Amino acid sequence: MSSSSKDRIFGTDGVRGIANQPPMTSETAMAIGRATAYSLFGKRSGVTTPPRVVIGKDTRLSGYMLENALSAGFCSMGAQVFLVGPLPTPGIAFITRSMRADAGIVISASHNPYHYNGIKIFDRFGYKLPDAKEKEIESLIGSETLERFRPTMEDIGRAKRIDDAIGRYIVYIKDTFPNDLALDGFRVVLDCANGAAYKVGPIVFQELGAEIFPIHCSPNGKNINDQCGAVYPSAMARAVRDHRAEIGIALDGDADRVILADENGEIVDGDQVLAICALQMLQEGTLKNNTCVVTPMSNMGVQVALARAGGKVVEAKVGDRYIVETMRKQGLNLGGEQSGHIVFLDHNTTGDGMMAALKVLAIMRKTGKRLSELKAQIELFPQVLESVFVRNKEAFERFPRIVEVITKVQTALGDRGRVVVRYSGTEPLARVMIEGEDAGVIQAYAREICHTIQAQLG
Repeated sequence: MSSSSKDRIFGTDGVRGIANQPPMTSETAMAIGRATAYSLFGKRSGVTTPPRVVIGKDTRLSGYMLENALSAGFCSMGAQVFLVGPLPTPGIAFITRSMRADAGIVISASHNPYHYNGIKIFDRFGYKLPDAKEKEIESLIGSETLERFRPTMEDIGRAKRIDDAIGRYIVYIKDTFPNDLALDGFRVVLDCANGAAYKVGPIVFQELGAEIFPIHCSPNGKNINDQCGAVYPSAMARAVRDHRAEIGIALDGDADRVILADENGEIVDGDQVLAICALQMLQEGTLKNNTCVVTPMSNMGVQVALARAGGKVVEAKVGDRYIVETMRKQGLNLGGEQSGHIVFLDHNTTGDGMMAALKVLAIMRKTGKRLSELKAQIELFPQVLESVFVRNKEAFERFPRIVEVITKVQTALGDRGRVVVRYSGTEPLARVMIEGEDAGVIQAYAREICHTIQAQLG
């Protein structure tokens, strides 16, 4: 069951919506810049240097509009803004930490089509803001407190471009690959989704020695995620077969998630990537507390595979922000979700698609095993994920018919399956995930629940 608030601007991964429509307007972006500046450092005492903010983006057409608006908002509060241009979300988290900035801003709608955009905010340590801080920022927008804080004269901020951010991130991401290994002899298909990794991705894998076959690396502002990348990995899988590659790598628009394909062109999803890495770390003794973090949407096969090897899982809410929060609270260093967000907390503070791909490549090189052999360690349970449009995200508990059908399905599955029904944090959709032993049966159950939700909320 799930519920939501109509009043919130922030969802599960920052602010998101159709560009130039509320809340993703330039006016709101400027207000978010001002409110974020005041919330994070407007009340600092004894500090004379201006706060520093890193702003990066993906390749969407609307990024120019929102970049300028956010920059203006921060400058109006006295901040010094560093514009890094198109760079993966994990790269912006890294640059924020590396430059000792006070905050990092990502302008991206991740896997959504180009006409969407979004704003994600990192704190000075590269972590996404907790719910309480987001609520504080929302409460400040348009408030008298914010209006009273208007620096003038030399206290107004300024913005400048940082030209070497891409180079810094390339060095950083390559350093997460073992120094005694190289990718010589590997044929790699790399799908950058016409997104933020279109420059850095090919360079990283080439400099590590791989022969790469890049696809969807020519952004035009409108083709990001367009039938390509992690959300549409079939083109990548075909290219693996065409080029007889050892692996295919499909990133999403901001490169914080990854979906792979093995040498046969068979898809390897985020759950399988997570389990492959967890099993190797268990064997090497580097998986903290022998535990990794999953979400309610993760396949039960991950838990079974880890248990067989002496490991275990703990569950966090959907979204890499909540995965990271759970990892930090429990002192863990690996977590992820089926969509391809994989977090290696020993290296970065958020999901990183290229890092996850490099971890799998390192395992392939160390073990001498093909990716098809590695993924065979995890037997996935049949799982169905359906989405249905909703006009309002009202609590499901308020609709007896929805509760009735969900309860009926849960009872029918018993302990041999499960049902997860929740709202998307970034789109006007309800998500229905059902796992069980019979693919046909669970598909029918998912459709029944979706039809009921549509009748009540569509």
